Amino acid sequence: MSATQGENRAGDQKAASSSNQASGQGESQKAQKARKWYPLDDELNHKRKYKVIRPAKLRPSLTPGTVLIVLAGKYAGKRVVLLKHLSQGILLVTGPFKVNNVPLRRFNARYVIATSAKVDLATIDKTTMERVTSEGYLSQKKDKKSTKGEEEFFAQGEKRQKRKIPAQLIEDQKTIDKALISTIKKEPSMIHYLGSSFSLRKGDRPHEMKW
Repeated sequence: MSATQGENRAGDQKAASSSNQASGQGESQKAQKARKWYPLDDELNHKRKYKVIRPAKLRPSLTPGTVLIVLAGKYAGKRVVLLKHLSQGILLVTGPFKVNNVPLRRFNARYVIATSAKVDLATIDKTTMERVTSEGYLSQKKDKKSTKGEEEFFAQGEKRQKRKIPAQLIEDQKTIDKALISTIKKEPSMIHYLGSSFSLRKGDRPHEMKW
């Protein structure tokens, strides 16, 4: 075996060892990257979400005095008169109460349909309207939560006491009803239209109806 052949073999061994070291370093770097980007424990990124309150856009058909049809809730199918727009797309309506038993009540604009019928609101007292549309007028006052005792525990099966309606609300309801009914009676068949409930029958096509 010549000296030149020995030198060539030594060079090949060094090259192979250097290539093995380079491949080992590459694998270790890949493992480090994998550990870096794919940890065993999931890291939760807590991001703050800020809610932006945007003013509600009401439909142009929802104008004060318009007769609406309620679509959901206790008074579904009832026809009511729109009195005023409140904040965040809430509508203040009334039956009137003497006509269809719908009192002064707030409804979301999403759950009503506007009709082409209208009632003049000029006869309603302005001071009464301002008081009725003020904030917190129709909101219920909730009592503070108290720990249940033995008497409350055994009284669970009994009938609950009815909520007392404020005297001011009753007077305002009568004042608004009187003004509206005097105007409604001037138009033929309007009082019967408000007193009747809306319903769909088999074969009716709501998209073809003229509201």
